[in-house]
Amino acid sequence: MLLKEYRICMPLTVDEYKIGQLYMISKHSHEQSDRGEGVEVVQNEPFEDPHHGNGQFTEKRVYLNSKLPSWARAVVPKIFYVTEKAWNYYPYTITEYTCSFLPKFSIHIETKYEDNKGSNNSIFDNEAKDLEREVCFIDIACDEIPERYYKESEDPKHFKSEKTGRGQLREGWRDSHQPIMCSYKLVTVKFEVWGLQTRVEQFVHKVVRDILLIGHRQAFAWVDEWYDMTMDEVREFERATQEATNKKIGVFPPAISISSIPLLPSSVRSAPSSAPSTPLSTDAPEFLSLPKDRPRKKSAPETLTLPDPEKKATLNLPVTHSSDKPCQPKSE
Repeated sequence: MLLKEYRICMPLTVDEYKIGQLYMISKHSHEQSDRGEGVEVVQNEPFEDPHHGNGQFTEKRVYLNSKLPSWARAVVPKIFYVTEKAWNYYPYTITEYTCSFLPKFSIHIETKYEDNKGSNNSIFDNEAKDLEREVCFIDIACDEIPERYYKESEDPKHFKSEKTGRGQLREGWRDSHQPIMCSYKLVTVKFEVWGLQTRVEQFVHKVVRDILLIGHRQAFAWVDEWYDMTMDEVREFERATQEATNKKIGVFPPAISISSIPLLPSSVRSAPSSAPSTPLSTDAPEFLSLPKDRPRKKSAPETLTLPDPEKKATLNLPVTHSSDKPCQPKSE
């Protein structure tokens, strides 16, 4: 198990980002999806938890075989996907990821949002007070991102919002910028396979860090697109974008409910307060199913002819003579 705490500051308020994070997740998922790969939305509905209160539950399948490193692609099937389950009780969220092919792999993320510059060192005392972890600050303006994901229009050093006047962030902006908020993310990666555990857990944390950096840069760079939205408007955008994304990756769009309807009673469903478990599908993946209409082999005859018992076959066998007398040793 490898545990890290990420802190990502944004030139926004926590109240503003409630809309922004929903908009960013939907648009980012749509942009990163292509036919056969991307994010399939399975479920999105209101949810109630006895401890955390009202929220939203989502379940997604993330198909990303081509995004794996070469050594990982060599051992996983082409239908490889990651299941994401998220419980959003903003400003607190729980997200877990499990793998369709590797049941001993999981990612667990707990997120808390506060209006500060990442200065709360005790924010996860209830969840991980006695657990050793590395604290990593992510700077959306100055940290480098993979070149293939870079867009100047999404670079906070160059972007300036027309609606808020914020932007063109410079080194050290977190010390003086107002408003400012921080996303605190406690990320646990587990891959309990001997010989590969350290390598995989380190690789996954690198991927998580890149995704967090890119996503938060986009949330700010797209601020003029979502800043004036209401919650109902962003939910409608979320629904339409998710259906378009499902069609884009080639899956039949599910019935997605994202409207404000009466919440499910907590007695029917409740999310865990810590790491929730995800049951794996019992359906066999396609690569393990039997081929259909398999042709018969022709190595054996179609019919077998048995001999007629009333006809005795004449065999030319050598004639031997036997004696009733026991075998006597040869005299010398």
